[in-house]
Amino acid sequence: MSPSLAARATAELVGTALLVATVVGSGVMATRLTHDVAVQLLANSLATGAVLVALIVSLQPVSAAFNPVVTLAEVVLRVLAPRAAVALVVAQLLGGAIGAVLANVMFDLDAVSVATRDRTGAGVWTGEVVATLGLLLVVLGCARARRPDAIPWAVAGWIVAAYWATSSTSFANPAVTVARTLSDSFAGISPASVPMFVLMQLLGGAVALGVMRLLHPSPPSPLEATDG
Repeated sequence: MSPSLAARATAELVGTALLVATVVGSGVMATRLTHDVAVQLLANSLATGAVLVALIVSLQPVSAAFNPVVTLAEVVLRVLAPRAAVALVVAQLLGGAIGAVLANVMFDLDAVSVATRDRTGAGVWTGEVVATLGLLLVVLGCARARRPDAIPWAVAGWIVAAYWATSSTSFANPAVTVARTLSDSFAGISPASVPMFVLMQLLGGAVALGVMRLLHPSPPSPLEATDG
């Protein structure tokens, strides 16, 4: 029996909240423990990769996209109804906001502090296209290979690598991007930087879908049990 939409939305909300809490919280912890920016990024990237494995493995049987771009890709591939996608994206956005607030509270910061760190420029925007392109290729490629068990590790591997390999440090997720405006910390991004980030993420997702159609022209297999 397939999980209900309510169950899937709940999984997306909780999973995205814990993902964002980890991204923001590990960034705060890292900056409190060391002034070495490289070590801060290493701690932040490893924590993010670890939580992605844990969350996808545990929530994958219900829903484990945690990312509006992945959810929209499912709509384009006709394995998810648009109405269901709206509910899941809303849950992801709400969950992300909750996660940012939780991280702030855990570290005795203001519950909401608008981020002031600008992330802009052609290089950074290109980095977001690459980061999201890679993420979608990993998720869709594992799904087409009928290897849902590989998705947690593949996604975590790509995200950790892309933290270091892309100029944007691989946000690759509109829900996480919006949520990170709510914490003026290491992981923060100013609201003014968000529109271009989200646009580049959508562009990266579109390019990934085009590449996958060339690599795998046959009809897609359902992603419901293999979200990344």
